[in-house]
Amino acid sequence: MVSIDSDGVSRQATAPVSTNKLYLAAWRWHFYAGLYVIPFFMVLAITGMSMAWIAYIDGRDGENIAVVPQQVAQAVSVQAEAAVAAIPGGTLKQYVAPRANDLAAIFRVDREGDATMVVVDPYTATVLAEFPRRSGWYDVFDTIHSDLMLGVTGDRMIEIAASLGMVLIATGLYMWWPRTGGWRSVLIPSFARGGRVMWRSLHGVLGFWLSLFLVFFLISGLSWAGVWGEKMVQAWSQFPAEKWDNVPLSDETHASMNHGRKEVPWALEQTPMPASGSEAGEAMMPAGSEITIDTMDSLAREIGFDGRYQMNVPSGDTGVYTFSRDSMSTDSPDPMSDRTVHVDRYTGNILADVRYEDYSWAGKAMAVGIALHMGTMGLWSVLANTLVCLSVLFLCVSGVVMWWKRRPGGMRLSAPPLPRDMPLWQGATLVALAVSMAFPMAGLTLLTVMMLDMLILSRIPALKRALS
Repeated sequence: MVSIDSDGVSRQATAPVSTNKLYLAAWRWHFYAGLYVIPFFMVLAITGMSMAWIAYIDGRDGENIAVVPQQVAQAVSVQAEAAVAAIPGGTLKQYVAPRANDLAAIFRVDREGDATMVVVDPYTATVLAEFPRRSGWYDVFDTIHSDLMLGVTGDRMIEIAASLGMVLIATGLYMWWPRTGGWRSVLIPSFARGGRVMWRSLHGVLGFWLSLFLVFFLISGLSWAGVWGEKMVQAWSQFPAEKWDNVPLSDETHASMNHGRKEVPWALEQTPMPASGSEAGEAMMPAGSEITIDTMDSLAREIGFDGRYQMNVPSGDTGVYTFSRDSMSTDSPDPMSDRTVHVDRYTGNILADVRYEDYSWAGKAMAVGIALHMGTMGLWSVLANTLVCLSVLFLCVSGVVMWWKRRPGGMRLSAPPLPRDMPLWQGATLVALAVSMAFPMAGLTLLTVMMLDMLILSRIPALKRALS
């Protein structure tokens, strides 16, 4: 992950000509990939770090608002009535139970298509605050982080950057891999000579150590992306609806419970929801029991949802009560405790009970991966993410500094020279094809750049000089 300067040529002087040419080719691809990737990586690092700290300190939806504990809490229905009364004409959609006995409860109330989060003291049923859903600083950073506030276009731009990031890592590792100087210069930075040599050493050593972590962050992030994630990976890793044990299915998928940000576990998003209105499912309540938000809360506690969990109330005649707890939504710091339960709104029968161990291997990997990616596993994960984000920012800045120090001036980009008659081109082609198949947005971008270079840029002398 290194833009090695021309002063690195001396190290290559005794290497075979083929090695030199492959090195120059890797350096050139590394340079051009960095031109596109650097601004996006800086945005992702800053917004990701901000989101991790906001979620840890303030909470994403006001769930860290403190209250004074008392002997007995009001019934959830009483709290819900207070929340709905604060939004005249509103409809209750969601209840988020407090994480601890000194924290407020949160209710989502919708009115005319607008969602409002209402913070309620569970002991007095007093409304403490209300604010539009997804209106905080966390959500601003989240929208920038996911699609640059540009919707699908922004999502694709970021996916290209993340995919090219894999190219950046591969070429950087190839360039920084020890050839004649041993591993010391690869693993330990040198400050002796200063200038470009020092910057190159810092950039290369940090990039080498960070490469594995960066691959993890890119893969886990790409799994949410619109092409590589939803079309290629998630589609064949979804939880099979057949495991609902032949209960009625809705026309809606679990993704319908997402509102703006991702809220549903990755493995469930594309799986159809079960539907209320039959005698199917596991009976958990006495016959004739009244189904209310209070009895549903009692059922959730009875089957193991302690502390914070979320309850989505039914929407429509066939809607279900859904209890959920997942680390992605900061319900729990342990992704292996993820659980989603659907309950028939008429009978109280459990229609589906999905736990971490029920996920496919890809779903399990994503449950843990997203928790690590978002820093929701406690203070240690927030600090670790902060260190990674700061390292990424340094790599971006140091890459620009090295280019600035190397450039001859004027309007030229001063790209590394394109090697002529490069040997082993078949191997390089196979690597490019492998990258293209694994990450289609990177492949499409590489193909587009090569076609532009061959058909247009190389035929216009002024552009050719500017890009050289």
